[in-house]
Amino acid sequence: MKMTFRWYGSGFDPIPLRYIRQIPGVTGVVGTLMDIPAGEVWPLDKIMALKKEVNDAGLELEVIESVNVHEDIKLGLPTRDRYIENYKQTLRNLKPAGVKVVCYNFMPVFDWTRSDLAKPLPDGSTVLSYDQSVMDRVTDPQKLADEIQKGSSFEMPGWEPERMTQLKTLFEKYKHVSHDDLFDNLKYFLEQIIPVCEECDIKMAIHPDDPPWDIFGLPRITTCRENLDRILGLADSEYNGLTLCSGSLGSNPENNIPELVRYFGAKKRIHFAHVRNIKIHEPGKFDEASHLSRDGSFDMYEIMKAYHDVGFDGYMRPDHGRMIWDEKGRAGYGLYDRALGIAYLNGLWEAIEKSSK
Repeated sequence: MKMTFRWYGSGFDPIPLRYIRQIPGVTGVVGTLMDIPAGEVWPLDKIMALKKEVNDAGLELEVIESVNVHEDIKLGLPTRDRYIENYKQTLRNLKPAGVKVVCYNFMPVFDWTRSDLAKPLPDGSTVLSYDQSVMDRVTDPQKLADEIQKGSSFEMPGWEPERMTQLKTLFEKYKHVSHDDLFDNLKYFLEQIIPVCEECDIKMAIHPDDPPWDIFGLPRITTCRENLDRILGLADSEYNGLTLCSGSLGSNPENNIPELVRYFGAKKRIHFAHVRNIKIHEPGKFDEASHLSRDGSFDMYEIMKAYHDVGFDGYMRPDHGRMIWDEKGRAGYGLYDRALGIAYLNGLWEAIEKSSK
């Protein structure tokens, strides 16, 4: 297992690489190019500059999150072929940088969605939170997007400004897109890019929908074991794999995370692991939590043991964290609590590894 830390790049992330380098057990960062619009080619010179910056800090750059998929691809519009060709070229440009995994998602319009970016907890920390009853009262998704963006000092990943200004148009376009249509459009995309992935030795790892149910009437398909199985069957190649995110899938209690790890891990189709904890209060209502098992609804020991039992040797990151110790930064992506999460996950891994001998 290789422990990593998500980093948005100089000028986009307040956390310097030298701090990340000091977290015990971290081998590399999960990088991105935040200034490239979805659908455009990632320039080779920018990729190599990012690699050099990361390597010079003593860290690896082997995972990218995310090369975002243009909405025209998800919608299945005639213009999608242009954007798919751009995606292929980006993959080819990532090859000389030594990138091994690309995490992406196929969520229509919105990326991960929350009703509160800074809900206070009794201990004084703040967390990302979701309450379906709040979302059900939203009559204008554009207003929600504006309010969420206003509450953040940073551009939210997956909530690109160029998309957020076109919400009404996008919602109109998705009005007649069904779940099966979305599967068909994902199949078309994967059939085009997986041969390039095999050529470049880069594995695709689709991220679950967060949360894993339909939002504002928009279809979501990366939600459960049955659908994940179906997605893997759309392009039967080891290069078509998963980012298994415990917090995303686990917000639906019907998704048993250790069981999913064992099932898909046995197939060697988990290429990237996001391991975090959440506190589920009732169906459709949860707060993110520290990684400690007793602070949330997940048995983190069992999750890590499942990864160990299937011989997982891929990339892992602690995913989101609380904002603690008065830190100011990207909601869910502070330094301190994610560093604590890494220490906890690494401690579990070491104990499991030693007790299994």
